[in-house]
Amino acid sequence: MNITVKLFASFRTGRFDIETGDYPAGTTVADIADSLKLPQSELGIMMVNSRHVKLDRVLVDGEVLALFPLLGGG
Repeated sequence: MNITVKLFASFRTGRFDIETGDYPAGTTVADIADSLKLPQSELGIMMVNSRHVKLDRVLVDGEVLALFPLLGGG
């Protein structure tokens, strides 16, 4: 199944901004984060089709996953 992954802020360093990839059925947000070597402890906002999701969300063909790191500052 095709999933479009959008990375933001520091997650883009050495990776990509937007990329569509082929993933097996049953792939979760956590699976994609792991495949990109994004530490789960650094994940801030995770969205599928502009809606907040959790790491265990199972993705379906054609969805768009956006991953943001934790944000700091004041």
